[in-house]
Amino acid sequence: MSKLKLHGFNNLTKSLGLCVYQLRYTHSSQATHTYNQYINQQYQAERLSHILTKTADIIGGNILNSASQDYQPQGASVTMMIAEGTEAELGENYDQNKTRSGPIATSIVNHLDKSHICIHTYPETQAVNGISIFRADIEISTCGVISPLSAANFLISTFNADITTIDYRVRGVTRDTSGIKHYIDENIVSIQDFFSEYIKRHFYCSDINLAQANIFTTKLKRKEFELEDYLFDCKSKDYSLVEQEHITKLMKREIDDIFFNENR
Repeated sequence: MSKLKLHGFNNLTKSLGLCVYQLRYTHSSQATHTYNQYINQQYQAERLSHILTKTADIIGGNILNSASQDYQPQGASVTMMIAEGTEAELGENYDQNKTRSGPIATSIVNHLDKSHICIHTYPETQAVNGISIFRADIEISTCGVISPLSAANFLISTFNADITTIDYRVRGVTRDTSGIKHYIDENIVSIQDFFSEYIKRHFYCSDINLAQANIFTTKLKRKEFELEDYLFDCKSKDYSLVEQEHITKLMKREIDDIFFNENR
């Protein structure tokens, strides 16, 4: 799709939502408590603010206002309002279709002008079968030229997610200079089109799309499973082979349950 010559402002609203999950085996109530403390420290509001600041930079948004809060006993939220970058900043020939595969991470709610970014965290307080779940919800809503899709790779890799559900929808209508209505302004068949090769190599991906309604959903599940990566505050050598097999079975079933929205 070539760049639209619009009559006035681009009135389309583009919303990207990510629900990311991390799962860890915590072998005791004390380990669960320690894990929750670790998560609250790792994903406190200050760090979430840094993540959203980087996200705004990736999509070409200027932060106008930011609000953050750490909750007791756990969890945090950040929200930011953002504005689309100026024509000079974005470049006269800016084309979001050329920035499809945004960066991955190498290592809040923000308010935008008519746009916003937010993160909310949800640590699970009660481990079941020794499995603790951490979930974070991220939402980016923009209007104008900029698209939130280029931030997907960065956010997936930043949270080191085991499972991720991504929703993308475009709402509204805008007109070009000849008066023709447009309900989407970018080429998209699947959110997977915007994933880096790194993401595609390390995750199984499954689509559920309603393209006629401009609604796209992709679910991701990590391909590799190394038990050591899922143990918190302990090592696989601390368990017998039978116990390792049992924990592996529990973890894989929990991951599949969340990925497929099941209880088995």
